[in-house]
Amino acid sequence: MKSKNDGFFLGIDTSNYTTSVSIADYAGNIIANLKNPLPVKEGERGLRQSDAVFHHTKSLPLLMSEVRKYISDNPILAVGVSARPTDRDGSYMPCFLAGVSAASGVGLGSDCPVFHFSHQCGHIMAALYSSESLSLMNSPFAAFHVSGGTTDILYITPGEGEKPFLVERIGGTLDINAGQAIDRAGVYMGIPFPAGPHLEAMARKYTGKLSGAKICVNGLSCNLSGLENKAIQMYDKGIDASCVSAFVIDFISRTLRKLTENLREQYPNLPVVYAGGVMSCSIIKNDLSRFGSFASPAFSADNAAGTALLARENFLHNI
Repeated sequence: MKSKNDGFFLGIDTSNYTTSVSIADYAGNIIANLKNPLPVKEGERGLRQSDAVFHHTKSLPLLMSEVRKYISDNPILAVGVSARPTDRDGSYMPCFLAGVSAASGVGLGSDCPVFHFSHQCGHIMAALYSSESLSLMNSPFAAFHVSGGTTDILYITPGEGEKPFLVERIGGTLDINAGQAIDRAGVYMGIPFPAGPHLEAMARKYTGKLSGAKICVNGLSCNLSGLENKAIQMYDKGIDASCVSAFVIDFISRTLRKLTENLREQYPNLPVVYAGGVMSCSIIKNDLSRFGSFASPAFSADNAAGTALLARENFLHNI
């Protein structure tokens, strides 16, 4: 007879870029972190929500079919799903409905609870897990969530009930996001979307000196739209794409460094965790690692590992 310890926790995340399914075991180990990037046409800078929902609907059955390979005939004890972008009031994107629908079906079929979380909380949890910083959940800490859809500085405290932690936005971008600046500059130069990994590879080829353009940071807030404009101007002037790529990453890295320094002034002893797809850039990580903890690239980019682990937290809290 099987015990509860033989059961698993399923995580589902359907962001605007990636279909993700993850599995955590009873001990809290991620045993599968499955992903399928959504297709984006050449020259495009993203997907319409209707197209994202369509692609998730196609991808989810394929990824879900892989789940049994990892859990065999063991039960799914709980499902966690990203149901909205953030925990802020009014946060909504249709693409997450595909994941919610799939999670509801699994919950009914497995007779197990389904817990709804934000995509942002999933990122934070995945970063805590990957950086071996789960102990931070017991006291306040700060998280940078930096991606194509978000550039936030978050103050996080222990949660209550079905919220393992509470999230308050205390800073971040006032215009476009860091990932948007990277993607827009990259696509303009003919780099495929999402442009981050390609832009980083090109930046590593540049060996010259960068101009060090002035960043725009005020306290815990920043502006990044000027970066996009400057990068396009540089490329139009015939400056090599490797130099432009290095400039973009350096600008974002210096911006995040200054924001972190300002955060440390306001909250001197607050631990810092970096999460989100932009933080998978090793150039940025090398510049900021002295300030806080980083997840590995697989757990920085979009993934469902955090939602699987959050489902486990809630399940164990309720038994």
